Amino acid sequence: MVYKMNFLKKYFIWVLIIFSINSAYAQREMEKLGRGMIAVRQGKDSVYVGWRILGTEPDDIAFNLYRSTAGGTAVKLNQVVLTKGTNYIDVTANLSLANSYFVKAVLDGKEQEASKAFQLSAQSPIQQYLTLPLRTPAGYTPNDASVGDLNGDGEYDIVLHQTGRGRDNSSNGITDPPIFQAYQLDGTFLWEINLGKNIREGAHYTQFMVYDLDGDGIAEFACKTADGTVDGKGKVIGDSTKDYRNKNGKILDGPEFFTIFSGKTGEALATTDYIPSRGNIGGWGGRGGNGKNDNSGNRADRFNACIAYLDGVHPSVVMCRGYYGRTVLAAWDWREGKLTSRWVFDTKDGRNPYSGMGNHGLSVADVDGDGKDEIIYGSMCVDDNGKGLYTTGLRHGDALHVSDLDPERPGLEVFGVHEIEEGTKGAGAAVYDAKTGEILWHGSEDEDVGRGVADNIDHTRYGAQMWWSGSNGLFDIKGNHVGEAPRSTNFLIYWDADLSRELLDGNHIDKYRGGRLFTANGAVSNNGTKSTPTLSADLFGDWREELILRAYDNQSLRIYTTTIPTEHRNYTLMHDPQYRLSIAWQNVGYNQPPHTGFYFGFGMKKAPKPHIVLVEPKK
Repeated sequence: MVYKMNFLKKYFIWVLIIFSINSAYAQREMEKLGRGMIAVRQGKDSVYVGWRILGTEPDDIAFNLYRSTAGGTAVKLNQVVLTKGTNYIDVTANLSLANSYFVKAVLDGKEQEASKAFQLSAQSPIQQYLTLPLRTPAGYTPNDASVGDLNGDGEYDIVLHQTGRGRDNSSNGITDPPIFQAYQLDGTFLWEINLGKNIREGAHYTQFMVYDLDGDGIAEFACKTADGTVDGKGKVIGDSTKDYRNKNGKILDGPEFFTIFSGKTGEALATTDYIPSRGNIGGWGGRGGNGKNDNSGNRADRFNACIAYLDGVHPSVVMCRGYYGRTVLAAWDWREGKLTSRWVFDTKDGRNPYSGMGNHGLSVADVDGDGKDEIIYGSMCVDDNGKGLYTTGLRHGDALHVSDLDPERPGLEVFGVHEIEEGTKGAGAAVYDAKTGEILWHGSEDEDVGRGVADNIDHTRYGAQMWWSGSNGLFDIKGNHVGEAPRSTNFLIYWDADLSRELLDGNHIDKYRGGRLFTANGAVSNNGTKSTPTLSADLFGDWREELILRAYDNQSLRIYTTTIPTEHRNYTLMHDPQYRLSIAWQNVGYNQPPHTGFYFGFGMKKAPKPHIVLVEPKK
């Protein structure tokens, strides 16, 4: 009997060890990308060329760059194999002809197969953007976008939210139906989805996710739907005859759905009831920065959404409702053609310590280092198992930034701003530990702060800096005043040759203490005073980010890329899991810039290799 017990004990221990090893080395399934070749005319006689390194490739990978013309032999442009930055300035091309650029990776001294080429047309204009023509409906404006590989070719495609008349939750009035369109980067139109009259248009309503949810290498599209939604194949969801808009134009009755659509065709693949339902319209207020309540849908119809690797391997989609008081997060899995509920987190009422801790956005990160993601929902954090991890008690806010903001201390940090109004007290801005919620530094006591940003923008200082409306200066992550605050408090972008981040505001990019770097003449930002891009992400080329803005006439998107050479090399940011998930949630609520899951900036160490496996598309 003793022998049997000892055997079982040893067996149990070995099972735990094996399970722990498997968990520790579990690899996240992510999209397999191509080289992302890009070539744009930099001047009358030069071309800027860029390409990406994948997150799974060895550090010593090198490249040879080739150019060919129609009917001509490909010419290698570099005399010595390229081992530094993955960009190149070609000053030898005949730009009266069409030129094609491609690279061959060099491993152990041997060339690999050629990448997909980028075609630069003859007499191409001197401009650093690609033009994507749109089918904008009359009266509509291109707004937020997201990206995913919708056809399995290894390059990103765009899903664009076209907006007509919109209304904030606090306002009455009829809105136009939200419309989504999908395009390839060359302008090829793929599909259109019309959400119908029973989905209201506005920044707080339609949060949409684009991601490969089932591991087939092709992204899906997911969002809240209702009676009358028309999918990309023309099929109607629910009852098209129903109209639930009340006299104020709000939609406070009728069924609410959640739908997974095919990214390839726009076809509705699965539809289920939205969790949570609106229930008692007056049951969504509480103790946030704004502690009031209403029965008009202003608090009931506040939505967020994200993608998270809750099991450490496969992505789940999380649809959320509420943040001023009651808050509900519902996690879903889309696997092998079936949509299943994973878990539901519900604060239920204003007496719950998690009530009123939400934000006009969210972030997703592995805060505790177990390989699984948590959802940072403003002043609270929900664990990968759907249980509350902690709450800081700092209440509702409008801006949130999560990364390794302080590389001198272990783990990730969170910087956020908070609404302090209507007699409430507390910090208007604060930094806290992403794992425990411990408040590390705070400022603007009892002041209502609307906007704030944190990242490494000073290319002479180690670690992140932060500033916010009313901050009266720039602060380091320890809370020390280190300079004047930038004029803009909106977005960020990696654009120039160094590792620090630049300031993106409206249609221009500025260097902190360095002045204007770039202005996108003829293009405009979105969302009023928020001045946010259609999307900013590392879409192609090297590790630096592209900027998507709409043209003034709303008939096209412009995808801008830097033409500044750099010797810094890094794998594509889209293969850092936290950054990639940041792109998925960038369209949500009050759009915020993406962040990596490690410190990226002046004085950084070599970026850690992501623990990922790239999924081959299933044709």
